[in-house]
Amino acid sequence: MSGPLLPLATSGQLAEASGLLVPHDGEPVADVQGRPERWALLSLLTLAVRRRVPVLAWGSGAALAGRALGAKVHAGAPDWSEPPRGAIVQRWQGEMPLHWTAGRVTAWAAPELPDDLREAFLASLPELTSRTPASLLEELGGEAALRPLLADFYAAARSDDLLGPIFGGHVPDWEAHLERVTAFWVTMLGGPAAGVVWRGNLNTVHAGLGVRAGHLERWQELFAGAARRHLSEEHAALLVGRAEVMAKRLGKARGTRSGTST
Repeated sequence: MSGPLLPLATSGQLAEASGLLVPHDGEPVADVQGRPERWALLSLLTLAVRRRVPVLAWGSGAALAGRALGAKVHAGAPDWSEPPRGAIVQRWQGEMPLHWTAGRVTAWAAPELPDDLREAFLASLPELTSRTPASLLEELGGEAALRPLLADFYAAARSDDLLGPIFGGHVPDWEAHLERVTAFWVTMLGGPAAGVVWRGNLNTVHAGLGVRAGHLERWQELFAGAARRHLSEEHAALLVGRAEVMAKRLGKARGTRSGTST
């Protein structure tokens, strides 16, 4: 089996993937400076491990899997990795772990993958269907779950006696504001690099608004209400917890105290 015969997976496909095959391609693994395609594959492998997607990797692919799991990689023909922490070495070839497993990752360090290993991996896939969300955003239901929640929250904030005047005086375009806020939350909750991405400084954005401790407390109260209306109790608690941390940091940076302003 060789690399060109297999389609290159994307991060978006992992949620539905039965498994991930990472074939030998002969490219370096120990030194990947200036190789963005290598970093992309390493990121894909890391995401697959986080999701608990079964992985079968061989040759240079096995070295990539080892590196994704934090193992030291040695230059060779092909490059090979030491066993990752917690890995079980099934077979050694000199000092090189020829066959090792770590969780749902199966690695064969030689360029040619034995047929029986491939068949055993494929046969195991129907029993390995459970997955772990790759991010808090995914656990909450993704951007699709976030958008109506944020729209609900800002509708309440705009009509609120305390928060409404601040938003009314500083937000001329609500549609654009909701897009920026959605991008912020998608990014902060570990969303994908593609699509909506927020780049900025939370403290800078809120500078000059006259934010007091009471504003932050009311913001948290309304945000928690929207979260509980749109999410399960468990997921709402996760999101509210993240919001509380952000509010605390913003309050500390702005120097807000009860009844005072900066």
